[in-house]
Amino acid sequence: MTKVQNNRAWFFVLPVFALVAFNALIPLMTVVNYSIQETFGNNEFFWAGSRWFEDILRSERFHAALLRQIVFTGIVLLIQVPLGLGIALCMPKKGPWVSVCLVLMSLPLLIPWNVVGSMWNIMALPDIGLLGKAINSLGINYNYTRQPFSAWFTLILMDVWHWTSLVVLLCYAGLVSIPDAYYQAAKIDGARPWAVFRYIQLPKLKHVLTIAILLRFMDSFMIYTEVVVLTGGGPGNATTFLSIDLVKYALGQFDLGHAAAMSIIYFLIILFLSWLFYTLMMKNENT
Repeated sequence: MTKVQNNRAWFFVLPVFALVAFNALIPLMTVVNYSIQETFGNNEFFWAGSRWFEDILRSERFHAALLRQIVFTGIVLLIQVPLGLGIALCMPKKGPWVSVCLVLMSLPLLIPWNVVGSMWNIMALPDIGLLGKAINSLGINYNYTRQPFSAWFTLILMDVWHWTSLVVLLCYAGLVSIPDAYYQAAKIDGARPWAVFRYIQLPKLKHVLTIAILLRFMDSFMIYTEVVVLTGGGPGNATTFLSIDLVKYALGQFDLGHAAAMSIIYFLIILFLSWLFYTLMMKNENT
């Protein structure tokens, strides 16, 4: 007996695909249009070719912003992924405290990005802020509005506070899905906690960690709102990441050609690095 596959259910999904395609393709076409043309207003366009792309790729300003973005993303990933995994391992797997821990972990994720920036802006003020006042009382000269190192420290601390919970929740979901049979077998064999983590928990969390790293990479590489509210890209250009520099091109200078070219380059960088992360994490998956 031949089984007939019914694909009519896809018709219910087609409107969603059409809506997403419309919302994605129209802005993309507009950006591509501006990236290869020049306009002086009155809706008149002149062919520019690859001029804007060449200007961006040769710009020291772009290189500096890209380097700052890569450094920031690398630091937060190195902190948040191990920290989130460690917290997930310490959380209870059964009992009434499970719901309490999950709610506490979810709270930072519920706060809007602009509110997070405002909270840390007030808290980190060197004279009246709780964090700034506490650090300065220890004899450490701290002022995130004037010192690049202090601004970076505050941004990283804010991002770790805001987004480590996402890694915790993903890792916790992966941990509780591991069958008890693995732990029972390890107990019979007399395996120590490190061996259980190395040979049972970590391999079973491979896909979860891949998702966590990709999500955190893409989000941290596109960070904008929190940085604008907290430091505005300063002091100077110390925290001017790619996203902030892009907005300066588009809105500050109204240089639509450079902004459009930079948007496409920005998108391609994120796409390539995401593919690279995924390929490395999934290496030898089918072997």
